[in-house]
Amino acid sequence: MSELHQAAAAGDYDQVTELLRENKCNPNQKDIDWCSKTPLHWAAAKGHTEMVRILIKHGARPCLRTEYGWTPAHFAAESGRLAVLRLLHSLHAPIDKEDCCGDKPVRLAEIYGHQDCVRFLKKAEIECQAYRKLAAREGISVDDTDEEWPKRDKENLEKQQL
Repeated sequence: MSELHQAAAAGDYDQVTELLRENKCNPNQKDIDWCSKTPLHWAAAKGHTEMVRILIKHGARPCLRTEYGWTPAHFAAESGRLAVLRLLHSLHAPIDKEDCCGDKPVRLAEIYGHQDCVRFLKKAEIECQAYRKLAAREGISVDDTDEEWPKRDKENLEKQQL
């Protein structure tokens, strides 16, 4: 786990800000010891809304997935972090991607009983999809795909079949 991962998980805003300002750590580094979580995954799971904002401002990609296909939105939904979900949605982060089991963040919010998150995500999913269509028509670049995920997903499926 990198210093940035640790600071993001702990909610140490000052340390995260310093590390990012000085370019000491890659905000998109996936920690192989923690299922390929990035600092943004940790911040989203812990509900550190301002940490999420600063990480994204410094290049953290909210589309990156863990080895099980979870985006930061999955972690926020599991933990009932409505403010983080609202922020991710406002920044056009993908909040409607399926993990390796076919579950979207809204399903995790349902499982864990976070009804406020469920209501928000149901509406936000529709808006997210509409924005993608608009972006495609208007030629707006949307960063909503983790390029490593299709390969990793295939590897996970092969392991499950053994």
